[in-house]
Amino acid sequence: MKKIVIIGANSFQNRLILEAKRLGYETHVFAWKCGDVGEYTADFFYPISIVEKEKILEISKKINPVAVVAIASDLASLTANYLARHLGLIANSEECDQLSTNKYLMRQAFLNAGIPTPNFVCINSKDIDLKRDIRGLQLPLIIKPTDRSGSRAITRVDDIIDIPIAVNNAINQSFENAAIVEEYIDGEEYSCECISFNGKHSVLAFTKKFTTGEPNYIEVGHIQPASLSYKLIEKITVQIYAALDALKIKYGASHSEFKITPQGNIRIIEIGARMGGDCIGSDLVKLSTGNNFLELVINVACGIEPVIKRQQLGFAGIKFFMNMADIIAFNSFKNKYQDMIFYESPLKIYDKVVDSSSRLGYFIVHGNNLSDVMNIF
Repeated sequence: MKKIVIIGANSFQNRLILEAKRLGYETHVFAWKCGDVGEYTADFFYPISIVEKEKILEISKKINPVAVVAIASDLASLTANYLARHLGLIANSEECDQLSTNKYLMRQAFLNAGIPTPNFVCINSKDIDLKRDIRGLQLPLIIKPTDRSGSRAITRVDDIIDIPIAVNNAINQSFENAAIVEEYIDGEEYSCECISFNGKHSVLAFTKKFTTGEPNYIEVGHIQPASLSYKLIEKITVQIYAALDALKIKYGASHSEFKITPQGNIRIIEIGARMGGDCIGSDLVKLSTGNNFLELVINVACGIEPVIKRQQLGFAGIKFFMNMADIIAFNSFKNKYQDMIFYESPLKIYDKVVDSSSRLGYFIVHGNNLSDVMNIF
């Protein structure tokens, strides 16, 4: 049996574990031991933190896997690429890792490639001099850590007096203790899910994103496919492919977040060289297009060129519970649209939802009518 190394064991990574097992691979999973479901579904589980790359590499050499994979996590993807490169397996370059996980370096790469990007600066000190550090940026601003995901410490600032607090919050959440400050882009927000092989990119789906709005923009749900014209899709695709090239993404999944301004301009927010989280890649893509994104990721990691289906199988959506009112509304929705419910997660209890990791739960729906799926919001 061919062996595959998987980085991470939480509920999202567990989808990858189960898919690898379905495809006939022996799964070797590395993660900090904390009771995550992947600890029990893996064929072999190793209680080692995913940041201990060298320790995982030594064990992986003995495993001799055909691929190393991870989904929906920048941190897990960094370790997966590190391992794959040292094992002589399919992986993106170290330069790609840096460009696709650091929002400041990403903005610079876009700028150098001629891809439209808002004015931005990087701040790595909590002792902020507004005249020196902000350099004439125009309000409103978006401030966030340079190297985190999951809506952590993202703040919109409309008054210059609020900048120091927002910057300090972002720096506190950043692994490298740095924040990126950039001019706010107005418009509807979307994402593009792609798979790449040997530098050739293929779009799988476009997704409409819904958030809490200002000031923190925590994602509350997604609908797929997004309602975009063919002409607009062509324009977006050209820009997304150019951005993927700018970030040196040659293999595997990517999740590109972008906005369409009121003037119809396309502005890329950021791109992850990994599958989108929030079940976008693991569930919504398959429900709406029939493409098994998880299988495609595994195939690419094994050196198998992906085969893409061009079809639409209805509409898929995910809604996250942000408060008790959302849970009550879901129960009402379920009574009326029981046949549309694809999955319902267990509930978690937090005092306050502050980012994506503290949302209370979610449910996934699939239906033939966009209007029915939109009712989850």
